[in-house]
Amino acid sequence: MKEADRERRALVVATCALGGVVVAGLSAPFLASLAPSGGDRSGSAFVDVDIAALKPGEPLTVSWRGRPVWILRRTPAQLAALARRAALADPDSLTSEQPDSCRNAWRSIKPEILVVTALCTHLGCSPRLDGAGGGASAVVCPCHASRFDLAGRVLSNAPAPTNLAIPPHRYLDATRIRIGEGAPA
Repeated sequence: MKEADRERRALVVATCALGGVVVAGLSAPFLASLAPSGGDRSGSAFVDVDIAALKPGEPLTVSWRGRPVWILRRTPAQLAALARRAALADPDSLTSEQPDSCRNAWRSIKPEILVVTALCTHLGCSPRLDGAGGGASAVVCPCHASRFDLAGRVLSNAPAPTNLAIPPHRYLDATRIRIGEGAPA
């Protein structure tokens, strides 16, 4: 083998090795960003929320396991509207994700307080409350027009296949809720 060929081969090997090191170095931070956070990996992450200042009709948004969760103090009028069940796809929430403590007409532990994951069950879009100020009358997904009542139950003929998910939660006292305790890993 000629001296020039050996030098060329050594240069190619060195260049490939250096390229591999650079790619590995640049990939590490990117791959690390895809990993779940420490709380998500543990499966036992929870968040405590004080709802003492929550006004009727206004939602509070918190994050649990990287997902937005709404806490809504429903007004008497909003609670009364939950009795309308004719247009609902699953009025009894038989195929929905919720803890046993929320298997009721309000889908909540306390009728006036709704705790719901704010992600549409169609494609995971971020829905919004439909209505001005504290007078929301429904939850609407602006991307594909799915509609939900204020118990998170999907209306018939909507793209969303199921009701909004209710995360596991419990009351620590009269004004504090722990979201996520008892959630599966």
